[in-house]
Amino acid sequence: MDAKTVRDTAYAMPLTSPAYSKGPIRFVDRETLTIAYETDIDLLRQVVPEPLEVVDPIVNFEVIHMPDSAGMGDYSESGQVIKVQYEGKPGSYTHMMYLDDLAGITAGRERFGFPKKWGHPKLEVQEDSLVGTLDYGSNRVATATMGYKYESLDLDTVKQASEAARSFLLKIIPHVDDTPRICELVEFQIYDVSVKGAWSGPAALSYVPHALAPLADLPVRKIIGATHTLMDITMDTREVVYDYLE
Repeated sequence: MDAKTVRDTAYAMPLTSPAYSKGPIRFVDRETLTIAYETDIDLLRQVVPEPLEVVDPIVNFEVIHMPDSAGMGDYSESGQVIKVQYEGKPGSYTHMMYLDDLAGITAGRERFGFPKKWGHPKLEVQEDSLVGTLDYGSNRVATATMGYKYESLDLDTVKQASEAARSFLLKIIPHVDDTPRICELVEFQIYDVSVKGAWSGPAALSYVPHALAPLADLPVRKIIGATHTLMDITMDTREVVYDYLE
């Protein structure tokens, strides 16, 4: 294979059998449990990179089941998203994510910059409760519970909020000597949103400390609220908003 063919065909590894398909990615029946909580604002400022700003001590813990994901199949994901501001406007910063799908991990890290690691999330209905759990190895590190479909939310409001949200990632790709070859703040977007259901209800969240899945480093001080959504979305990259190597 000559160098030109390599340049023309390469977009992911392995060269002749890439670990994931090209985007954009369409998710159908994407089901999400989100619990918003207060933590210590000083801890958030230690982990959120400039030029993003932390003005409220709010974290979203999410457990997501994606049964129909283009190019990736059926998998689940869980992690923490921090409320931030960028240039005075609200947004969110994805702090850490854990999932059980190789294509999802590699595409998320290499293409978007999602901070993804291998884990075992699960979202299920248990009697009258929606239950989200995250295991790292054989260790339970997070448990989220919510009353199942207690109160319906306005679907148009949820759709507008989803499409208007600004979401940021810190994309890091190392050089062969372990120095950063790419280190940039990326903004991604979701669009073509179809909200099939949205609910709120009473919620609880607990973490168990773990050295390599340190969700408990952002402790739960107060539950703000919880939502359960079912929607179809398309996800794609948008732009690099800050290059740390320039």
